[in-house]
Amino acid sequence: MDNQSQQSRKIFYGWWIILVSALGMFMGYGAIFNFTFGVFSTQLSREFNFSRSVISLAYALSLIAYAATTPLIGRLVDWYGARKIIVPSVLFFGLGLMSFYFLTASLWHFYGTYLMLGLIGGGSALVPYSNVISCWFDKRRGLALGLAMVGVGLSTFIMPSLAYAMITAIGWRWAYVLIGIMVTSVAIPVGLFLKETPQMMGLYSDGETINQANDRDGEKQGMSGGEALRTRTFWLLFSAVFLVATSVIGCLIHLVPMLTDRGVSARTAAFATSLLGGAVIPGRVGSGFLVDRYSAEYVAVYFFSGAALGVLLLWSGAPGIAAALLAACLVGLGMGAEGELIAYLVSRYFGLRAYSEIYGYALISFTAGGVIGPLLMGISFDRTGSYNFALGILLVATIVGAGLMTRLGPFGLWETTSKTAEVSPMEY
Repeated sequence: MDNQSQQSRKIFYGWWIILVSALGMFMGYGAIFNFTFGVFSTQLSREFNFSRSVISLAYALSLIAYAATTPLIGRLVDWYGARKIIVPSVLFFGLGLMSFYFLTASLWHFYGTYLMLGLIGGGSALVPYSNVISCWFDKRRGLALGLAMVGVGLSTFIMPSLAYAMITAIGWRWAYVLIGIMVTSVAIPVGLFLKETPQMMGLYSDGETINQANDRDGEKQGMSGGEALRTRTFWLLFSAVFLVATSVIGCLIHLVPMLTDRGVSARTAAFATSLLGGAVIPGRVGSGFLVDRYSAEYVAVYFFSGAALGVLLLWSGAPGIAAALLAACLVGLGMGAEGELIAYLVSRYFGLRAYSEIYGYALISFTAGGVIGPLLMGISFDRTGSYNFALGILLVATIVGAGLMTRLGPFGLWETTSKTAEVSPMEY
């Protein structure tokens, strides 16, 4: 049996890459920091007598630092490879979590710790892992990205409850230490295990074998970060992501108080939040499966329209628990699809040459939406005693975001640009 036949009988190594990437993202900044913050914030408030606004500012500083540094981290990934960025980032992220053991009541110490986590967190999160997945898969890239991002979805389920159990058993300081140890002991081996491209193992993307006599160098093609930022397509995508993220994250953060204000029990409201988080997983896998088979722009419209329907149900105050749960599910599906679609569309429109840098720029819009949406909802409630004004704005924002997706145009923008650049004025 020849080597090519043996390769074809083996499980494609890319599926192992998906598994370890999911483990890495399970322990990354986005999952660990964002979804355990609420659990730890009550403990910090009680011990240091910090107000909610003080603690909320620390969270915002960390998120802003994360957004600001993600494009730089993406550029480093493009230059040096994902593994060389993941391993040190995870190490310092884990040590940063452990450093909470020494936290004092000094605001400078408090804010500085959260700022540090945001500055180093990007290298442990979506950008480097999505780069690796996009290199390993082409025809099935959407599904591959969706499956890998399940790691984040599972972390949103498991880590808050696990963190609470740790705090109850050993206190919040040692809980942070233990989570930091978990991060380093799991994610560092993941980073060391990763093979960044299929060419490193004598393969093409999707598992095709390479004829060694005519071996390709696997050089990545596509736009530079600067070239992508000068395109209309990037800013349409950026705007659509921002509008939809503002809507779905605003609903997520305020879902419990919104429903309890309407007479829904606290237990049912908490279940609705869990349902929203749970719907993120099928949103990611389902959208990933569909974009490999149908037009990605219209897959986005389908999921974003569903999210708009969920916001409409919340805005209309549709009576009954069933309506609230349906709204939570629809918003969660839209949120899950959006996370997967950003990574996928960046690779298809702008190529892989500067994928991580461009993806980092695109993620700024998602992060900005995560800041603006909850703030808008809070201001609406404080000024009017109701979320309805903000929900009306979010409904329009979601519809406009879905509409912008239809204006992106065909894939391969980087190929068109490259061919145009190669034609001399005389030839053109």
